[in-house]
Amino acid sequence: MAAHMRRRLRRGATTTAVAAAAVAALAASQAPAATLSEGSAGGDPQAAGEDTASAGNDGAATGNSPYYTDLPPLVTPDRPGSSSNLPAAGRAEAGIPATILAAYKQAERTVATTDPTCRLPWQLLAAIGKVESGQARGGRVDADGTASPRILGPALNGQGFALIKDTDGGAYDGDAVHDRAVGPMQFIPSTWASWGQDANGDGRKDPNNIYDAALAAGRYLCANDRDLAVSADLDKAVLSYNRSTEYLNTVRSWFSYYQRGTHEVPDGAGTLPTTPSTPLPTLPGPRPGSGPSVTPSPKPSPSKPGGKPSPSPSKPGGGSTSPTPTPKPPTPPTPPTGEPTPPAETFGSLENAGTGPLRATAGASFDERVSVRARNALGAPLAKAPVTFTVTGDTGTLFAGGKKTVVVRTGADGTATAPELRAGEKAGEFTVTATAGIGRPRTLTYAATVTARQADAVARTDDKELVAVSGEKFTDAVTVRATYKDAAAPGVAVTATMVKDRLGVIDNDKGPFFEDEAGKPVRTLTGLTTDADGKLRLPDIHADGEAGTYLLRLTTEGGGSVVVELTVKASAETAPEEPASPKTPKATGTPQAVKP
Repeated sequence: MAAHMRRRLRRGATTTAVAAAAVAALAASQAPAATLSEGSAGGDPQAAGEDTASAGNDGAATGNSPYYTDLPPLVTPDRPGSSSNLPAAGRAEAGIPATILAAYKQAERTVATTDPTCRLPWQLLAAIGKVESGQARGGRVDADGTASPRILGPALNGQGFALIKDTDGGAYDGDAVHDRAVGPMQFIPSTWASWGQDANGDGRKDPNNIYDAALAAGRYLCANDRDLAVSADLDKAVLSYNRSTEYLNTVRSWFSYYQRGTHEVPDGAGTLPTTPSTPLPTLPGPRPGSGPSVTPSPKPSPSKPGGKPSPSPSKPGGGSTSPTPTPKPPTPPTPPTGEPTPPAETFGSLENAGTGPLRATAGASFDERVSVRARNALGAPLAKAPVTFTVTGDTGTLFAGGKKTVVVRTGADGTATAPELRAGEKAGEFTVTATAGIGRPRTLTYAATVTARQADAVARTDDKELVAVSGEKFTDAVTVRATYKDAAAPGVAVTATMVKDRLGVIDNDKGPFFEDEAGKPVRTLTGLTTDADGKLRLPDIHADGEAGTYLLRLTTEGGGSVVVELTVKASAETAPEEPASPKTPKATGTPQAVKP
């Protein structure tokens, strides 16, 4: 709306009296609605260069209503922590009312979540809010952020402004005959009907509420897959808000000003524009580094009011004098992209639809399934949108059916859920990426983890005593069985280590040992895994020359462990000789019988 007003003001003959009336209207706190510049364009619209032929809103969010053309001061804003010796005007103009500033920043955060590729800066919302309504008339809002009184633009009745007949039955603007731009961001009712938001969670989409209006403006500027970090896209977005080169230049000036620094001031203490003043002249060429400028079409000099151009007189006999050809209206330049019509098919954003942590044990299925929600440009669920899910990584994880890439269309609620994921045999991390949208696709990436197979218990399969003679190997092999929740645990990694204590805190470098592939003694073995029944038979164990009792500890992924005793006995060659039993002396002589 503000855009309409300023455009009309540019075209109209603005007078001092008109400016004063506009300021008075802004300051009238007792009025039911604050009007930006009611009837500010005087004289004959057509004579003033106004094009009144348009019966629509020219495809702009504001209906190309008037706007404030005050420029920011030349001094740099006093950025917090910098010099305090700047002129007061610079500090005052850089101040943004607290609630208004909070709404702009909240809108930036919200859009960054739903449409991160747009890269909406809150300073752009601040620049538009400054030009449209003077930051809601210096921050005159209630505790909920609703402008009080309402902010209304002039009736778009074709008298110095565009002709836009009523579209809302007066619901938003109180005018059942013509539309008016409404609220701090000056949306015309027909645009608000498509783009209105409920950003403060009160269940209403209110164009007079700065939180609702700021978010609606942010989503509107981001439409058509715009990236506002790109200068050309930013220019297109601003021109879609109000199709005027002067408007673009004014918004750009405030945008740069706020980027250099700003600060919060109390609500109601913001600086008001002096007047809906005469706009800046249109620059002759495009702004360096920006998109193309739009110069209004030249208008042919009109003949008598309401008359038609007189045809050139003909000479008698059919000849003609030096003909002054009937002027043809010049072909208007192709306008910039106007208000984006948000059909249901317009892709807006892609967000997580509640996917939890993605973790699974090797060879098992993931409990969670990746789910996303697509929204259209208005933030409503977008149905039948194709979403591509892709697994990236070397864990061997695949979607059910053995595919690394699947395409799923969203349902009526805008959600698409990928098929079940089945973990591969290799532990490690991988990602699942969801991609949707054409032109500038939206993507979401989910981190996922495959953990090694686990066993919470391991035990020997028999209770035979394990004994070996020094220098020999144990005749009975060590066999264990791993279980997880009392069920056999196949494919579980097991580590076997010779230790000095049952807790396995201290490794033992003496006593029984295994042999590696080269036949060298080792006292720790890794890379062992249980078979399909959860069982594992250890390689041969050898005894060295030291006799005694030794400990072998086996541990599994998942916390299972068991300690096995190994007994080494000395060999016959090294055993000490036993002392000879004392001999009974032989009797001499003839044994004699003992008489009783």
